[in-house]
Amino acid sequence: MSDKQSEITPETTRVESHDPDYPEKFLAFMRQGWRDRALTVAPRPEAPHYAKRRAALSAAFAGETLVIPTGTEKTRVNDNIYPFRPGSDFAYLTGDHDPYSVLVLRPNGSGHDATLYTEPRNSKETDEFFRSRNGELWVGRRHTLAEKSTELGVETAPLTELAAALADCAPRRTRVLRGLDSSVDAAVRAYDVAESRDGGPARLGRDRELAAVISELKLVKDEWEIAQLQEAIDATVHGFEDVARVLPADRPVAERLIEGVFALRARHDGNEVGYASIVGSGEHATTLHWVRNTGFTRPGDLLLMDMGVEGRNLYTADVTRVLPVAGTFSPLQRQVYDIVYASQQAGIEFIRPGVRFKDVHRTCMRVLAEGLADLGLLPVSVDEAMDETSTVYRRWTLHGFGHMLGIDVHDCSHARKENYRDGTLSEGNVLTVEPGLYFQAEDELVPEELRGIGIRIEDDVLVTPAGAVNLSAGLPRQADEVETWLAAQREAGPRLPG
Repeated sequence: MSDKQSEITPETTRVESHDPDYPEKFLAFMRQGWRDRALTVAPRPEAPHYAKRRAALSAAFAGETLVIPTGTEKTRVNDNIYPFRPGSDFAYLTGDHDPYSVLVLRPNGSGHDATLYTEPRNSKETDEFFRSRNGELWVGRRHTLAEKSTELGVETAPLTELAAALADCAPRRTRVLRGLDSSVDAAVRAYDVAESRDGGPARLGRDRELAAVISELKLVKDEWEIAQLQEAIDATVHGFEDVARVLPADRPVAERLIEGVFALRARHDGNEVGYASIVGSGEHATTLHWVRNTGFTRPGDLLLMDMGVEGRNLYTADVTRVLPVAGTFSPLQRQVYDIVYASQQAGIEFIRPGVRFKDVHRTCMRVLAEGLADLGLLPVSVDEAMDETSTVYRRWTLHGFGHMLGIDVHDCSHARKENYRDGTLSEGNVLTVEPGLYFQAEDELVPEELRGIGIRIEDDVLVTPAGAVNLSAGLPRQADEVETWLAAQREAGPRLPG
């Protein structure tokens, strides 16, 4: 193997300080008496969707070579690694979930030939199957290249051939999805050096354009993707039910217990949680990304939970609910909750094809600003607060109304502004609507009784010709309905997934 090849091939045999030695007699004994086990594989039903996406990407970059890595395993500590999650763009185009793989689209005159460079099966033909941390006795039976090709509907090649394939790319006709695999970036870095005088910055711009186009392809979901999202959202609804069933009304419980109960559902019904769960009781709810979850619930407090299940094909839900721990909202809690609900409802009702993303934001924020005025908090009129030169209402709203959702919780993040934040909504978009109000415990510009209240209501909606369809409608949103639902879950009692 050449040095270049070794740079983009994952580490195989590795000896740790706690590993035993391998005497020759043991090695000889381990090399014999093994029966091979074939896998029954068939084309995955979703494979045509991945092929369709590759064809759309091919059409956008005719005559150019495109390199899309999935990323590498990351070390947690010593020889322990984090669970691998494939790169979203790579998974969107291939359906492959294994680390280190790289998709290369090479122009063929009428389109592109797609090749998936990936690790072959570490079979029992060498000692690697029991000595390597990637061997079958360590990680289980992996697919052969032919098996993976059959399942995914794409040509495969061993990862050891990737370096030669990249070295053969035409410098000014190659685009790379950067930042996912340093070895792939290094393999094509020579192009940047060669073009540093007259084309380096332009080349980096071309690479960013590749990321942008993939993001923009993901803006509109097909029927299969919508079904994947609905499956993840339905599991998320069950997860919130699980949590409500173990949430006591009269005594504290750890935020991390709630996090863990939901994670059990996510692991059972899907792949994992789609992002770090936010479980904020009391004033913790005013911290937007409270993921430490080190607090405890208290009767009389509100509990904000922002959680989502990631499905087995990596599409994720993103839902937020606020529950009154004691079972009912106090009058002040209900007043703030109703403002946020009215804001969210206004945004959902406004959504339809052709409306501007920014106008959905302004619709939600206007209702929040009016509510802040009713609470006596705005230092100026609602109109002045809404003016783009002011926006003082944002002291208590903090974030936008929502974001695109899909194979990432913040999907399509590399899309160009004119096609996302400054663009218009289209049929097939899936996005969150999640306005909120947050009154920090140390905010001296709000009355003491408001301090420590944080409320966000978040749902996942599909844009259709008739308007928005709430995919997460399985969870109630109105205050009275939330109280009734919470009581019903508590009466039903705890359950295990299944």
